[in-house]
Amino acid sequence: MSFPWHLYVMAALYIFAGLMHFIKPKVYLRIMPRYLPNHRALVLWSGIAEVFLGAALLFRPTKNFAIYGIIAMLLIFLLVHVYMLTGEKQAAGIPRWILVLRIPLQFALMFWAFSYLKY
Repeated sequence: MSFPWHLYVMAALYIFAGLMHFIKPKVYLRIMPRYLPNHRALVLWSGIAEVFLGAALLFRPTKNFAIYGIIAMLLIFLLVHVYMLTGEKQAAGIPRWILVLRIPLQFALMFWAFSYLKY
């Protein structure tokens, strides 16, 4: 099984990001929108999803499923990014310009994932 090296980089990024949900859950808990229930469970499940989808990118039978899952996950994560733009407390100390740049970055990450459907 031979994929482009950058697909492996993408897989590693999602696995690492997912593991961080378990290593540093407080970072994720403090940026959860108030209107979402069960913050701790959502942080843990999103970490599981990132690890699972990142690993699934590495296998031909599950790669396309992982790509669509990552795109869906990134769309859902937009809720958090937009929420963080609504106030100083919600921004969790992150400069506004970084929060604004994260929105188009989400779409760039979605495009990056989508580009691997051809492999």
